[in-house]
Amino acid sequence: MTPPHPLQPAETAALTRRVTVYSVATALILVAIKLAVWLASGSVALLASLADSGLDLVASLGTFFAVRYAVAPPDQEHRFGHGKAEAFASLVQAGLVFASAALIGREAIGDLVHPHPIASQGWAIGVMVVSIVLTALLIAAQGRVLRQTSSVAVSGDRAHYAADLASNVIALAGIAATVWLGRDSLDAAAALAVAAILLWGAVGVFREASAQLMDRELPDAERARIVALMTEDPRLTDVHQLRTRASGPFVHMQMHIDLDPQLTLEAAHQVIVAAEKRVLAAFPSADIIIHADPRGRAEPHGGAFAEAGAAK
Repeated sequence: MTPPHPLQPAETAALTRRVTVYSVATALILVAIKLAVWLASGSVALLASLADSGLDLVASLGTFFAVRYAVAPPDQEHRFGHGKAEAFASLVQAGLVFASAALIGREAIGDLVHPHPIASQGWAIGVMVVSIVLTALLIAAQGRVLRQTSSVAVSGDRAHYAADLASNVIALAGIAATVWLGRDSLDAAAALAVAAILLWGAVGVFREASAQLMDRELPDAERARIVALMTEDPRLTDVHQLRTRASGPFVHMQMHIDLDPQLTLEAAHQVIVAAEKRVLAAFPSADIIIHADPRGRAEPHGGAFAEAGAAK
């Protein structure tokens, strides 16, 4: 979805680059402290959280590089740019989360069958509290960026960390319940709940990434806005065969329009350029292709996807 106050591409790139640095730094800190405390405590819930943070680090590094590659200008081999690198990064994230959930679930089931006590209980609880605070701060920063950009990579990263926040809370509850109630199986039960949350989060990340990779149309409200902006000039009517797709930080759109056939080529060109500028004011990262038809005289055309485009 286009943010209410769209930024220029350079501003969007700067914001996404900065927030991915925060993401990598947060993951590094969490992996280090969780590893140290897990070695001391042996908590399976903490192991689950450590495994998830380790995959978070891999995913965050992927996002770190993807958002930088996505804004690279088009080249001879990629004439539509490199924006889908963000969707690929999100898809990798989803796969890593699925793998993390499977590993955590296996460990949790084993510990349910053969529960063991948690050592260094105070440290285990402390590291989960730190994890919750750092993850919440990162999610807040990512939320601020997403209110200004439409980065699918940052959105996927945020969804991943939101699931982490929930899993950290559950892991903390499991460790605390084990300590206070003296039931070692509660630690493993918390790890199973973490695995379920991660699976749910992975499905959401996968759906968002696959929508971009499959060139899903922009939401109807945004398509209607494009048509409204194009037709503000009464000389330009009947926008048809409108096709849109998102590609990372960019939006590609192409359409046919009707113009008065009596307009000179120069006048028609001026009308189209003015319409492009109106759309670019609302969608600064748009790549726009417009085909002009003489009103009432155009024959059906448009190639292999003309019929599908006309249906929209």
